[in-house]
Parts: sequence; structure tokens; C-alpha cells
Amino acid sequence: MKPLDTSTSSRRTFLRQLSGTVGGTLLSFSLPAWGVSRSPHGSEEDAGATAPAQDPGRKLGIALVGLGNYSTHQLAPALEQTKNCYLAGIVTGTPAKAEKWKRKYRIPNKNVYNYQNFDAIKDNPDIDIVYVVLPNSMHAEFTIRAAAAGKHVICEKPMAVSVKECEQMIAACKKADRLLSIGYRLHFEPHNLTMMEFGKNHVYGAIQKIMARDGMDIEPNVWRLDKKLAGGGPLMDVGIYCVQAAIYTAGRNPIAVTAREGEKTDLKRFSQVEQSLAWQLEFPGGVLADCETSYAKDMNMLRVDAERGWYALEPAYAYKGITGSSSQGKLDLPQVNQQALQMDDFATCVRQNKKSKVPGEMGLRDVSILMAIYEAASTGVRIELNNL
Repeated sequence: MKPLDTSTSSRRTFLRQLSGTVGGTLLSFSLPAWGVSRSPHGSEEDAGATAPAQDPGRKLGIALVGLGNYSTHQLAPALEQTKNCYLAGIVTGTPAKAEKWKRKYRIPNKNVYNYQNFDAIKDNPDIDIVYVVLPNSMHAEFTIRAAAAGKHVICEKPMAVSVKECEQMIAACKKADRLLSIGYRLHFEPHNLTMMEFGKNHVYGAIQKIMARDGMDIEPNVWRLDKKLAGGGPLMDVGIYCVQAAIYTAGRNPIAVTAREGEKTDLKRFSQVEQSLAWQLEFPGGVLADCETSYAKDMNMLRVDAERGWYALEPAYAYKGITGSSSQGKLDLPQVNQQALQMDDFATCVRQNKKSKVPGEMGLRDVSILMAIYEAASTGVRIELNNL
């Protein structure tokens, strides 16, 4: 699937595809302008970033830090479809893996680094952006090191394993005058963008209830089951999609959370992290979002019940094959390469000196919520979410 063409004519075609009539109301969707920062509510804002503008005629070079499954099967292939950036370098601790990638993607020796000599990337003009795709506990270190090396940064979700680390990452990028973005690919995906617009424009009336579920049956002996590396279990991995979805469909930040941890049926596999979690986010106006995540059950859905109907995605958070429907029928929307659009958008932000619409501050907000969910689950107390 080719990435969405962001030319004016293609944008018009896409907007026509997203437009329809529901209950007599014409839906007019407006995608965020490429390179223009928008808040989680969709309003434009002046980013105030001061990084130097880039030559608009040159593709920006991205170095992937960590060559695990996501880099191998999603990001690297997506970078062969991007228009504004390309795979310029790699950072890995496995020499054999480096050789394979060098051959496959024609990466020169000078653009290959390991975790020890990573800081030398500062002297490499081929690399403009570093994409941190490491275990969660390593996100802060390599984001901070990348910023110190003068590189703009995309960091995978969750941003870090603590609020303090998120704050340090933001501070480091600001000090280095570099842009920071979080790998929230679904902010570039038509079905999820539609869910945002439905809520924002009250297409089905005021939202009454949100349901979000994301889970998988995880294999044993992987780093995601090691609390030191992952920071937690499914909440820190797939559960964050439910937090994100609840917020961008509600169009506002939650004000409180209650939570409970599910029963552990596999004590060996889940000796360090939770097997499952259920939580409820409270939003202003009394809207509730019931969310659930699991490492022992496959589920992938988002549903909104509103005054005049409902709308839903299932699967909602997949890399491809997302499908949607509503009380008025099927949502017939295009499939896109989410990662290609995400990285192209950030390259445009770097070129135009614009803050990403999925910035470090959004990652900090979400990690703050994740920590509150854990606290609510462990204490059984309703936790108020202040200063989000």
C-alpha cells in the first residue's frame, strides 16, 4: 500500500472519501495540515520550535536505534515508501544483524553504530533524525543522547517508564533545540482520525460512553515480560492505545481513574508484570471510558455510544486492516501505511520548524496516566488526574 499522497489533489480525494451524510448531517473532515502542530483537540497552535529549517529538496536521513521486530517488519519497510525521509543509518548491538541490514538497505559502514559508539552520530550529516525503538527502559537514555548529539528524535511508545524520565527527555530536547515526537502512528490513520472527528463535531450527538480494548496472547520469555526492561505489563504496551483512544475520541483529557488488576492464571509467565488490567477513565461532563488490556487474550476494539447512535473500530489499533462501522453503516475509508505517514510528517515538521502533533508533552501526559492507573489498581482508590 502506497503512503497517502499529501498533494492538494490527493488531499481533496481523501477528504471526499472521508465525507458522508449521517442523520442528515454533512460530515466535512479536515485532516491536520502537514507540518502544522495541533493539540489533541485538533486546534492549530504555534509550536515555537527553533530548530534550523532544512533544505526542502533533500530527504531527511533517519537512523533506527534497535533492530527488533518493529524496526524489521514495520519501520524499515515503511521507510522505503516515505517521500520526505529515508533509512540512513542503524544502531544495533548485534554485528550479524548489522551486516544483514547493510546489505539489504545499502547502508554504508559510516552510518552503522552500536550502543557504545552511538554518541559519534553527532558528526554524521547524513542522519537528521534518530528513531528510538528500544525496550521501554532504554527510551530515556537514547533520546537524551540523541538530542545531545544534535539529532531530532522520534521515540516509540510508551515514552518512558516514569514521569521523571519523560520530563528529562523533554528538557534535553529543548536544551539541544531539537524536536521530539512520540510514535503514535494512529494519529495518521484514517479510521482513527474519523473517530476523533465524530467526537469533535458531535456527529452522533454528545458522547455517552467509550469502550476500548487491546490485548494479545504474548509468548513467554520476551523482554516485555521483564519489568526492568518494560516498566510493566500489557498496560505499558498495548494498553496505552486504549488510553490514547479514549482521549482522542473524547476530545479532552480525563480527570480521574479507577482500576483493578485481573487474575493471574499463568504465574510463571507473569511473575514480574500484570497479566491484565481493567480501568475506567472519567472525563468532564460525566463521560466514562471503560478500558481493558491483557497479555493473555486477543482483543482489539474501540466503540463510542452517543446520543444518536454509535461508531466503532474492530480491529482499531492494528498496523493494517483496520475496519469501522456505525449505526448508519460501514465506514468505507482507505488503508494507509501508518508508519510512513508518521515519519514523513515528522520530517516535514523538522523542515518547517514545526512542533509535531504527537509531541513529547503528549507522551508525558500518557505516562502520567499509566502511572495513575497502576496506583489506582494497587490501592483500590480513585485517583484524580491533575495538571495533565
